[in-house]
Amino acid sequence: MTTALTPRPPATRRAERGGFLATLHAEWTKFRTVRGWVLAMAAALLVTIVVGLLGTAAPGSTGPGSGSASYPKGPGGEAVNDNFYLVHKKLTGDGSLTVDLRSLTGVADTGIGGKPAKGAQPWAKAGIIMKESLTQGSPYAAVMATGGHGVRMQYDYTHDTAGPSGKVSKDSSLWLRLVRSGDSLTGYASTDGSRWTKVDSVKLPGLTHTVQAGFFAASPEAKQDTAAGTGFSPAVATGTFGAPGLKGGWSQGEWSGTQVGGDAGTSGSYTNTTKGGFTQTVGGFTVTGAGDIAPVVGGPVMGGGFSVENFLVGTFAGLIVVIAVGTVFITGEYRRGLLRTTMTAIPLRGRVLGAKALVAGGVAFAIGLVAAAITIPTGERGALGRGFHVFPVTSATELRVVAGTGLLCAAAAVLALGVGTLLRRSATAVALVIASIVLPFLLATSGVLPPGVSEWLLRVTPAAGFAVQQTLPYYAQVLSVYEPSTGYYPLAPWAGFAVLCGYAVLAFGLAVVQLRRRDV
Repeated sequence: MTTALTPRPPATRRAERGGFLATLHAEWTKFRTVRGWVLAMAAALLVTIVVGLLGTAAPGSTGPGSGSASYPKGPGGEAVNDNFYLVHKKLTGDGSLTVDLRSLTGVADTGIGGKPAKGAQPWAKAGIIMKESLTQGSPYAAVMATGGHGVRMQYDYTHDTAGPSGKVSKDSSLWLRLVRSGDSLTGYASTDGSRWTKVDSVKLPGLTHTVQAGFFAASPEAKQDTAAGTGFSPAVATGTFGAPGLKGGWSQGEWSGTQVGGDAGTSGSYTNTTKGGFTQTVGGFTVTGAGDIAPVVGGPVMGGGFSVENFLVGTFAGLIVVIAVGTVFITGEYRRGLLRTTMTAIPLRGRVLGAKALVAGGVAFAIGLVAAAITIPTGERGALGRGFHVFPVTSATELRVVAGTGLLCAAAAVLALGVGTLLRRSATAVALVIASIVLPFLLATSGVLPPGVSEWLLRVTPAAGFAVQQTLPYYAQVLSVYEPSTGYYPLAPWAGFAVLCGYAVLAFGLAVVQLRRRDV
C-alpha cells in the first residue's frame, strides 16, 4: 500500500527557498520605498540633534567657567574637586607624620534668621595628607576625621576606606599617622597615641620623590532639605592639631599655608564671616578650610556645568517619531489590507514579524547612533566655547552612551512594533508606547514628582532604558542630590536598558503568538 505525499504550496516552497534574508530584503524594500517613513526617520534624527543642542544653549549666555571651562582631572581621568586649605612642608623620600587632632568644628550659613549654624558637616574633613604637588588633580593619600562618618583614609579622589568609628570631641583627641615608604602610603588612627589601628595601605604608582605633606581642613556646602526643595549653603571646617611628630627627609624652615585651588571650588564655599587660613602656636596648629578633595558629581554641586547626557535631552523627542514609525510599519499594513498579501507570499508569520523588527530596529538604531555621535561633540564644543564646565568621561563611557542611544531607539521601535501588532490601531498603540517610555521619563527628570515616585517610575517602566545614557557616577563619600531630576537613575546603565528590552521582548513575543493565531 502506498501513501501519496501532499505537495507543499508554491508560496511555501518559495518562502523556504528564499529564507529569512529574502524576507528581510522584502521588508527593507517596503520600508525604504515609503517616502513618509523615510522622511519621518530623517525628522527623528534632526529633532534629536536640534532639541539636544537647543536645550543646552541659551543665546548669549556664558558659564561660570569664564575661560577656565574644564574641571581638574584626577589620576584616573575623572573630574575632581581639589580645593582645601593646606599647611605644608616638603617631604623628600620616605618619612612619616604623626599628630593628635584635638577638635573638628564647623559653621554654616544656615541658621534661623540668618545666624550661622554651628557644627561640622557630615563630610567635613580635617587630617593629614601627602600630595604629589599643590597642582589640582595630583595624586595624594590622606587620613582624616570627618564630621559624621568617623575616621577615613582616602586617596586619588575616588577611593575611600572607613577606619575606627572614634569621634573627636573636647574630651577626646584622635591621633593620626601617615607613613610613606616608596610609593606606598599607610594610614593609622589611635585614641591614645600608643595603640594604633591600621586604616589602609595604598600604592600611588609613580609618586614623585618629593611631596607636599601636612595638615588640612575642608568642608563641602551644608545641605538643607526644606519644603521648597534641597538647598546648599556655605560651610567651613576647623581642625585643631597638636604639635606634629616628623620622621624622614622633611624640609627645614617654617610651615606654609596654601588655599589649594585658589578657592573652595564647586563643592563648597566660605561663609560670610569665616575664611580659610591657619594659626600656629607652640602647641600646634589651627586650620580652617572649605571645599572638598573628592570626585565631582552631578546635580547642584556640579557648579553650572553640563554632562554628556544633557546634550542628549532631545532623545525623547526623536523617540516619539521612532515610536510612531515603528507602530505604523505594521498597523499601516493592517489598515490597507497589505498584510494579507504579505502573508500569502510568506506564510511564516513569525519570520515576517522578525524581519520587520530587524528593519525598524536597525533604522532606529542608526538614527540614535548618528544623532548621539553628532550631538555630543557639537554640544561639548558649544558649552566650552561659552565658558561652561563639561563633565569629562572616558572614551569607553562615551562609546557606551553613543551606542546605548542607538540601542534605546531600537528597543523602543521593536516595542512599538509589538504593541502595534497586538492592538492593530495606530493611534492607540502610539499613545500607549509613548505613555510608557517618554511620559515617565519627562515626569521623573523634570522634578515635578517626589524623588521616590520618580525612582519607582525609572525602575519599573520602559523609561528605565534611558539609564543607558547616564554618565554621572555616584560616590557615597560625596554630598549631593542623587535623584532623577539631577541626572541620577536608580538602575545602572545596562540594568535599566535590560528593563526596556524585557518589555520589548514580551510585546514582540505576544505579537508573534497572536499573529499566528488570528486572521490578518
